[in-house]
Amino acid sequence: MSTATETTAVTNLIARYAELVDAGDFAGVGELFADGEFAGGGGSVRGSAGVEKMLRGTVIRYEDGTPRTHHVTTNIAVEFDDTGDVADSRAYFTVFQALPDFPLQAVVTGRYRDRFERRDGRWRFARREVTITLTGDVTRHLRYSLS
Repeated sequence: MSTATETTAVTNLIARYAELVDAGDFAGVGELFADGEFAGGGGSVRGSAGVEKMLRGTVIRYEDGTPRTHHVTTNIAVEFDDTGDVADSRAYFTVFQALPDFPLQAVVTGRYRDRFERRDGRWRFARREVTITLTGDVTRHLRYSLS
């Protein structure tokens, strides 16, 4: 079961994640995962506090409070289960970054595999799995190396 309204609600959550990360609002990102799990190459974390702590420990923020990035999410596909209360999505992402001494460039690309659940009429992240596929210079974006 899938309607345009449900699909839009799920894709809006995917977009909201990118907006909050790019704004440096790691508490806001954490809220998206209040009941969810965030998994990647470094393991997984659960809940708002876990996601916020992970982002604060890995993503570099600058004087303006942002990581000076733009997350672009494309090729989004959403599928709903028979109940209509669970959705799975897959998407590609590209992270662009620019700083005064660092020209605009793609620093990392990868895939998201997400699961969403509708509870009390609201869609929420249940799980996000991040797979990195290509990397550029992440030295100004992350506090650790991807290689």
